Amino acid sequence: MKQQKAGVKMGDILIKEDVINLDQLKSAIQEQKHSGRKLGETLLNLGYIDENQLVAYLSKQYAVPAINLEQFEVSEEALNLVPRESALKHRLVPIDRSGSTLVVAMADPSNIFAIDDLKFATGQNIEVVVASERSIKTAIEKHYGSQQEWQKKVEAEKSQEEVGKLFGDLEDFVLDIGGGGGEEQLDLNDLAKASEEAPVVRLVNHVLLESIRRGASDIHIEPYENDYRIRLRIDGVLYDILKPPLQLKNPVSSRIKVMANLDIAERRLPQDGRIKIRVGEGKTMEYRVSCMPIITGEKVVLRLLDKDSLKLDLTELGFNEDELKLFRESIYEPFGMVLITGPTGSGKTTTLYSAMMELNREDVNISTAEDPVEYSLSGINQVQIHESIGLTFSTCLRAFLRQDPDIILVGEIRDYETAEISIKAALTGHLVLSTLHTNDAPSTITRLLNMGVEPFLLTASLNAILAQRLVRKICLDCKEAVDASPQVLIDLGVPPKEVSDYEVYRGSGEDCKICMGTGYKGRIAIYEALKITEEVKEFILSGASALELKREAIRQGMKTLRQSALLKLKQGITTIEEVVRNTSQDN
Repeated sequence: MKQQKAGVKMGDILIKEDVINLDQLKSAIQEQKHSGRKLGETLLNLGYIDENQLVAYLSKQYAVPAINLEQFEVSEEALNLVPRESALKHRLVPIDRSGSTLVVAMADPSNIFAIDDLKFATGQNIEVVVASERSIKTAIEKHYGSQQEWQKKVEAEKSQEEVGKLFGDLEDFVLDIGGGGGEEQLDLNDLAKASEEAPVVRLVNHVLLESIRRGASDIHIEPYENDYRIRLRIDGVLYDILKPPLQLKNPVSSRIKVMANLDIAERRLPQDGRIKIRVGEGKTMEYRVSCMPIITGEKVVLRLLDKDSLKLDLTELGFNEDELKLFRESIYEPFGMVLITGPTGSGKTTTLYSAMMELNREDVNISTAEDPVEYSLSGINQVQIHESIGLTFSTCLRAFLRQDPDIILVGEIRDYETAEISIKAALTGHLVLSTLHTNDAPSTITRLLNMGVEPFLLTASLNAILAQRLVRKICLDCKEAVDASPQVLIDLGVPPKEVSDYEVYRGSGEDCKICMGTGYKGRIAIYEALKITEEVKEFILSGASALELKREAIRQGMKTLRQSALLKLKQGITTIEEVVRNTSQDN
């Protein structure tokens, strides 16, 4: 009732001053009942008054000065005293600070609760000026940035604060580094001691646990000439999380080497190892460690291997119904070869492991040659490749053939020798699963021919080729529809007659703690499944190009990677940006 009386009073004064007429007031009051906004804002939105008139009236009503925020230079010191959330909640902007007085622009200067909250939170005396709600919203966006930008800023400040707590006084960690031939000369005793110091140990532990908390797949620790940064790969994209002081680069890399049982004295050659930590009752997390010497120190990359989160069910990976049927038919053949292709990090290993777990039965002998073995699977004989001692893929394959195998997995076909032995195994009653690095399924044929494999051997041994990529999934907690022009969809490859069937979504990321402001949570695979039919075999034997093979496969019903990604877009699983980022336009 109190708000209504204030509204009537405002309307009466505006009519008396001939700013609005009675019909406009009635219309505004009716609109106010639906919108719930204040009468002044309603009159402004309806165009019956302008912003200057509204602010002038509010200034008179509350007996406080009015301000034009567009013409006022807001103090950075004042902004730092009030969080963005408080500014939005109370519809205010801090604009200046003088001594113990903080000047704030408010849309409702009568809100004494907001003033009291601000006084308590900042410890300042609050002086109020009035501005329109619209100009305050604009000022918040201008000076605080969008919610996503603000969230990133808060995360960065939080990280730096955590770093400060982790490190404490860093003066004790400045190593005495001399020069010699352009290389750092370090005392190994000092380095080993520094790697065990509490701040360094806490930093490394913090990074390892933070990677688990954020669901990262990789940790990148990178020293540069004047900078040192730590990044996490989350859902396929790298994000900065910490920027430790540069003098910690050697103690940190040494600490990780100690944990992975590597040689801290060797900094000229790459090293690989593993770290296993307990992160809760009955749960362990494993990290695969790779140390690489670069001109500014050692880059360390750790890959998280979480067996508990590993999905080894073919139905959960992202297959369309037709693709899953074709893949299953291929791996249930009594012999032959099935190849999975794609770049590093595209999920090939997960697909292979899922296939093996489906094939893993008591009456089947499965042997694998991997570099590296990422996960230990019960009931499967896994061999770790060690090229330095002569245990290569080809050596391992020859040994497998004397071990009475039914199914053989070759981690990767890298050369002619491995390809030749794999094909011979496929032709002599074994099912062979392997991977290859190619852009799509048809170009795999060209790659194998370039290695020196004869066309007739390919047609006799290959069952199917599966190309794959991983696209990020839209966060379900902040998912929202977006307008996408028909031409954009057509340019992506959507047939014009199907454009109306597409409803496009994205993740806003705003205020979302689930996806931490990214708009994405998790990834799903997209596939391109090429079945080696009799028609495809004829094309291979006639020396057809990859493009000709692709067109023939499409004619027979193959969905390309782009078409598979567009289906995920149509289903509301991913975004236009992910389709473009992970697939190329079909020729």
